[in-house]
Amino acid sequence: MGAPLFIVWRESVEALLVIGILYAWLRRENLLSLTKQLWIGTGLGLALAGLLAITFWVASNWFAGAGGEWFFTGMMFVASLLILQMVIWMHRHGRGMKKHLEQEAADSLTKTGSGLGILILAMLAVAREGSETVVFLAGIGVQQQGSSLGLFILGGVLGFVLALLTFWLLQKSSKIISWKWFFLISEFLLLLIGGGLMISAFDKAAAQISAYNLPDWLYSFMDDYLWSSAWLIPDNSTLTGLTGYHAEPSLMQVMVLAIYWILAILFCKIRFKNKTTH
Repeated sequence: MGAPLFIVWRESVEALLVIGILYAWLRRENLLSLTKQLWIGTGLGLALAGLLAITFWVASNWFAGAGGEWFFTGMMFVASLLILQMVIWMHRHGRGMKKHLEQEAADSLTKTGSGLGILILAMLAVAREGSETVVFLAGIGVQQQGSSLGLFILGGVLGFVLALLTFWLLQKSSKIISWKWFFLISEFLLLLIGGGLMISAFDKAAAQISAYNLPDWLYSFMDDYLWSSAWLIPDNSTLTGLTGYHAEPSLMQVMVLAIYWILAILFCKIRFKNKTTH
């Protein structure tokens, strides 16, 4: 329940932020008559994300056997890379997101002369956040196969409720908790989940190719553990799902997680250096 709760919470807050920025811009520009288009665009964005969720559900039921296992492996791999890409994008463009959205809203209104541009802008923004949520949850759902569907859904519902409360607190009490710290902490937690998804994807791929006749060194690379920390923290599906932790990690798992975090730190560091030099 923890990972779905966090994903829905984080992505819902970001979607609410986008809609809040557009609504505040309409109010500041005395264009509240276009609020209807804003809400219609929001609804259409949610519908597009829902359509993607249905597509994933149909695909997951259609695939079977080895093909299905590779499909689910790819789903986790894509979700992990998408988390990494999103965190990097937020580091590069997060500060200018408000200005960028307002400029896009102004440009769309100038071009169309109606609320259609606002509708499309809201639809695309919400569809993007919703689609990311669907992909993340799909990857986590595969990773946590065997867990209760009811708990998974409950985590998502609680995540959305928590997102509404968080957004309200961030709007009303920015001195207590700022958007800067919200994004920093949530991005770190997202990377933890992304790393866990990446390891799960490689574990699933390793299980598939282990059926073939492979060199002994490759089996050792994928299966032999480097150390054991079971005496301190035993294997736990929740902890593994959230962080990629294994009590007895193989060289493959250690290398995958290390490369994932090195890429995240490297790209974020490059962004920080670029910011300080300009």
